[in-house]
Amino acid sequence: MANLIDIRRRIRSVKNTQQITKAVKMVAASKLRRSQDRAIATRPYASTLEATLRAVVARVAPREDGAPLHPLLATRVEKNVVLVVVSGDKGLAGGFNTNVNRAAAAFLREAPERGFARVAFVALGKKANDFWRRRPVEILKAQAGLAAIGAASAGEIARALAAQFVSGETDAVYVISNEFKSAISQVVSTKKLLPIALENSANAAGGADYLYEPSPEEILGTLLPRFLEFQMYRAILESQAAFFAAQMTAMDSATKNAGDMIDSLTLTYNRARQARITKELIEIVSGAAALE
Repeated sequence: MANLIDIRRRIRSVKNTQQITKAVKMVAASKLRRSQDRAIATRPYASTLEATLRAVVARVAPREDGAPLHPLLATRVEKNVVLVVVSGDKGLAGGFNTNVNRAAAAFLREAPERGFARVAFVALGKKANDFWRRRPVEILKAQAGLAAIGAASAGEIARALAAQFVSGETDAVYVISNEFKSAISQVVSTKKLLPIALENSANAAGGADYLYEPSPEEILGTLLPRFLEFQMYRAILESQAAFFAAQMTAMDSATKNAGDMIDSLTLTYNRARQARITKELIEIVSGAAALE
């Protein structure tokens, strides 16, 4: 028969754990609302900026030498690649961080098949930082505090990657991060950050004609770097919102599981206590009968 004291200790321990998971869930829920609003607010701007870029590209005359309209649009054989891995700073979020690092590991395994001769890492977030520092990979930059990366810091990272790309040191830049879909859905996505791809740019203007001041070439030279910086910042915002959503969901599930365990342990405790009382009553009755 289970020891009643041990069962009580176990119930008390699970209740303490439940209080912790409930508190973490409430904190994540409060932070999710703010992060979700920030992530969703960037989407209309991103789509409008991309549509504007496509319209401008459609109005820029091709160069006679066949060179790209802008260095950030240059496509070449991808040999030297940079992979930006965006994770969270904390755990207690289910498979959030594990899924990102697993996707990065799969990207690394597939590198020889895709013709990549070199894959360098940029690890953003403590979990990605800790994970890849223990692996034999080349790390160009590692930053643990993802929450501290604002628009200015994201812009600096994007400009550094753009400088490597323009110089020819890097042939392509990919970003692996969690994309926020809803409070219960986060999707790990792998996107190419460089070279900037503007598909269907020839039809972007929709047949309309515009007067540009300054010239389309100058506008393109200004908007492309800004678009790159914003894409990096947006990936960080999406990852932050997805992290709090995953943490809230995981802690909600943990809280419910703790409640189920408490109910099961309470039932076991009551049964053991009832069995002990019944045994004592039988012993008393048996002793009284023996004295007669």
